[in-house]
Amino acid sequence: MNWEVFEGLLSGVNKYSTAFGRVWLSLIFIFRLLVYVVAAERVWSDDHKDFDCNTRQPGCGNVCFDHFFPVSHIRLWALQLILVTCPSLLVIMHVAYREAKQQRHRAAGGDDCRHIYLNPGKKRGGLWWTYLLSLVFKAGVDVVFLYIFYHFYRNYTLPRVVKCELPPCPNVVDCFISRPTEKNIFTLFMVVTACVCVVLSLVEAAYLIGKRCHECLLAGGGEGRR
Repeated sequence: MNWEVFEGLLSGVNKYSTAFGRVWLSLIFIFRLLVYVVAAERVWSDDHKDFDCNTRQPGCGNVCFDHFFPVSHIRLWALQLILVTCPSLLVIMHVAYREAKQQRHRAAGGDDCRHIYLNPGKKRGGLWWTYLLSLVFKAGVDVVFLYIFYHFYRNYTLPRVVKCELPPCPNVVDCFISRPTEKNIFTLFMVVTACVCVVLSLVEAAYLIGKRCHECLLAGGGEGRR
């Protein structure tokens, strides 16, 4: 990973975010991304290798593992982190498009021409809608993945022993999951941080809408007095 490029992206997202967005970014980077890279990925590195069943029937362990772990936690979290951070990058791209458009306008009309945007990073017009939709999308992604995790792993926890009777297993066999307590702790931690991020995104969206409504009311009141 090129950390200089990543740092530049983070600084850009932080620059155009509100206070709620900066807290959300800190949660994503510190409590989700770093925990995923440093600790969680190693915890699940031996999930298939140490999934033991009390039978030597060929193929039984693989079939049972695939049934109880249809998608790995690690791969789901990786996809979730990718999808939840993409909307913030779209905001940066929208600001970059505004800046490039203003530079082309200035090059065509000279330095004395009227500015298209007084501040390209100010959340007005299309950028306001892009930012608002990015918040809704981020909250929606986290909610969808929380549901997926709950659907695959009830109550977001793993049992110590699972019973499997799928063919080619000769009968009901007991299969043992590697380090279930440690995996449950990391799963609950990631679930709680995702819930906090959902709340922050919705609060920030409500803040933006409330601020815009307040500005519209002030503008309408000023025109009425005039």
